[in-house]
Amino acid sequence: MEPDQAFLEYAVKALVDHPESVETTRTIDQMGVLLTLVVHPDDMGKIIGKSGKTAEALRILLRVVGMKGNARVNLKINEPVGGKREQEHKTVDQVVEEL
Repeated sequence: MEPDQAFLEYAVKALVDHPESVETTRTIDQMGVLLTLVVHPDDMGKIIGKSGKTAEALRILLRVVGMKGNARVNLKINEPVGGKREQEHKTVDQVVEEL
């Protein structure tokens, strides 16, 4: 495992309630290194943070780690299946049925 990917997993596992669900993949293309992060749906808020500050801080730290290896590192956070974003987009009929 590369240092940037190891750093990301270490930092994210320290933040979340379900560290066993943390998955990262590393791909290299013409734009640099892309790290893709998948976490448990309940942990998305902790990774994003208030106004996206936690995700922004992770991206900044990954760029610093990448500079040490002369690589441009980007972070993509995948929305998990069943995440809150999917739950927020309910129709009126669905809300009424829940009542």
